[in-house]
Amino acid sequence: MTDTPDQRRARGTRILDELHPDAYGAVKEAMADIAPDFADFISDFAFGDIYGRDALALRDRQITTIAALAAIGTAAPQLKVHIQAGLRVGLSREQVVEILIQIAVYAGFPAALNALAVAKEAFAELDEKTPGA
Repeated sequence: MTDTPDQRRARGTRILDELHPDAYGAVKEAMADIAPDFADFISDFAFGDIYGRDALALRDRQITTIAALAAIGTAAPQLKVHIQAGLRVGLSREQVVEILIQIAVYAGFPAALNALAVAKEAFAELDEKTPGA
Protein backbone atom coordinates (compact mmCIF):
# COMPACT_ATOMS: atom_id res chain seq x y z
CA MET A 1 0.00 0.00 0.00
CA THR A 2 1.22 3.47 -0.85
CA ASP A 3 1.57 6.02 1.93
CA THR A 4 -0.83 8.92 2.05
CA PRO A 5 0.56 12.45 1.67
CA ASP A 6 -0.01 12.97 5.40
CA GLN A 7 2.01 9.86 6.25
CA ARG A 8 4.89 10.97 4.03
CA ARG A 9 4.84 14.44 5.61
CA ALA A 10 4.72 13.02 9.14
CA ARG A 11 7.62 10.64 8.48
CA GLY A 12 9.65 13.35 6.75
CA THR A 13 9.17 15.95 9.47
CA ARG A 14 9.90 13.34 12.18
CA ILE A 15 13.21 12.45 10.50
CA LEU A 16 14.03 16.12 9.90
CA ASP A 17 13.35 16.90 13.56
CA GLU A 18 15.66 14.08 14.64
CA LEU A 19 18.45 15.25 12.37
CA HIS A 20 18.04 19.00 12.66
CA PRO A 21 15.32 20.31 14.97
CA ASP A 22 13.25 23.10 13.46
CA ALA A 23 14.72 22.64 9.96
CA TYR A 24 11.32 22.11 8.33
CA GLY A 25 9.92 25.28 9.89
CA ALA A 26 13.03 27.29 9.07
CA VAL A 27 13.01 26.28 5.40
CA LYS A 28 9.24 26.81 5.20
CA GLU A 29 9.63 30.32 6.62
CA ALA A 30 12.65 31.18 4.46
CA MET A 31 10.90 30.11 1.27
CA ALA A 32 7.38 31.36 2.10
CA ASP A 33 7.54 34.41 -0.13
CA ILE A 34 9.11 32.74 -3.16
CA ALA A 35 8.45 28.96 -3.05
CA PRO A 36 6.03 28.16 -0.24
CA ASP A 37 5.80 24.46 -1.17
CA PHE A 38 9.56 23.87 -1.27
CA ALA A 39 9.89 22.78 2.37
CA ASP A 40 7.12 20.27 1.74
CA PHE A 41 9.03 18.82 -1.22
CA ILE A 42 12.10 18.41 0.97
CA SER A 43 10.13 16.91 3.83
CA ASP A 44 7.92 14.61 1.80
CA PHE A 45 10.32 13.35 -0.84
CA ALA A 46 13.88 13.71 0.47
CA PHE A 47 13.12 12.76 4.06
CA GLY A 48 9.75 11.00 3.96
CA ASP A 49 10.49 8.83 0.92
CA ILE A 50 14.28 8.56 0.68
CA TYR A 51 15.61 9.02 4.23
CA GLY A 52 12.61 7.04 5.48
CA ARG A 53 13.68 3.85 3.69
CA ASP A 54 14.72 0.97 5.94
CA ALA A 55 17.93 -0.29 4.30
CA LEU A 56 20.26 2.32 5.89
CA ALA A 57 20.32 3.82 9.36
CA LEU A 58 20.17 7.61 9.65
CA ARG A 59 23.84 7.60 10.68
CA ASP A 60 24.77 5.84 7.43
CA ARG A 61 22.60 8.18 5.40
CA GLN A 62 24.37 11.13 6.98
CA ILE A 63 27.76 9.67 6.02
CA THR A 64 26.69 9.45 2.39
CA THR A 65 25.05 12.88 2.47
CA ILE A 66 28.11 14.55 4.00
CA ALA A 67 30.38 12.91 1.42
CA ALA A 68 28.11 13.85 -1.49
CA LEU A 69 27.66 17.46 -0.41
CA ALA A 70 31.39 17.82 0.18
CA ALA A 71 32.18 16.30 -3.21
CA ILE A 72 29.87 18.56 -5.19
CA GLY A 73 31.46 21.54 -3.47
CA THR A 74 28.61 24.00 -4.01
CA ALA A 75 26.46 23.39 -0.95
CA ALA A 76 28.37 24.72 2.06
CA PRO A 77 25.26 25.73 4.06
CA GLN A 78 23.65 22.34 3.52
CA LEU A 79 26.93 20.57 4.30
CA LYS A 80 27.13 22.39 7.63
CA VAL A 81 23.58 21.36 8.53
CA HIS A 82 24.27 17.73 7.62
CA ILE A 83 27.57 17.65 9.52
CA GLN A 84 25.70 18.79 12.62
CA ALA A 85 22.94 16.26 11.92
CA GLY A 86 25.56 13.54 11.58
CA LEU A 87 26.84 14.39 15.03
CA ARG A 88 23.27 14.16 16.37
CA VAL A 89 22.87 10.61 15.04
CA GLY A 90 26.13 9.22 16.36
CA LEU A 91 29.04 10.38 14.23
CA SER A 92 32.03 11.74 16.10
CA ARG A 93 33.90 14.83 14.98
CA GLU A 94 36.85 12.61 14.15
CA GLN A 95 34.64 10.49 11.88
CA VAL A 96 33.29 13.58 10.10
CA VAL A 97 36.86 14.74 9.48
CA GLU A 98 37.79 11.28 8.15
CA ILE A 99 34.80 11.33 5.77
CA LEU A 100 36.01 14.67 4.43
CA ILE A 101 39.62 13.51 4.12
CA GLN A 102 38.40 10.41 2.24
CA ILE A 103 36.58 12.49 -0.36
CA ALA A 104 39.88 14.17 -1.31
CA VAL A 105 40.81 10.97 -3.17
CA TYR A 106 37.68 11.06 -5.32
CA ALA A 107 36.56 14.70 -5.41
CA GLY A 108 39.93 16.43 -5.12
CA PHE A 109 41.87 18.25 -2.45
CA PRO A 110 40.13 21.62 -3.01
CA ALA A 111 36.72 20.04 -2.33
CA ALA A 112 38.05 18.34 0.80
CA LEU A 113 39.77 21.51 2.00
CA ASN A 114 36.60 23.55 1.56
CA ALA A 115 34.53 20.87 3.28
CA LEU A 116 36.96 20.76 6.21
CA ALA A 117 36.57 24.53 6.57
CA VAL A 118 32.78 24.04 6.72
CA ALA A 119 33.24 21.30 9.34
CA LYS A 120 35.34 23.67 11.41
CA GLU A 121 32.50 26.23 11.27
CA ALA A 122 29.90 23.57 12.11
CA PHE A 123 31.89 22.40 15.14
CA ALA A 124 32.48 25.98 16.33
CA GLU A 125 28.77 26.79 15.99
CA LEU A 126 27.88 23.76 18.09
CA ASP A 127 30.51 24.71 20.68
CA GLU A 128 28.98 28.18 20.97
CA LYS A 129 25.55 26.66 21.58
CA THR A 130 26.82 24.11 24.12
CA PRO A 131 29.93 25.41 25.91
CA GLY A 132 32.16 22.63 27.20
CA ALA A 133 31.11 20.19 24.47
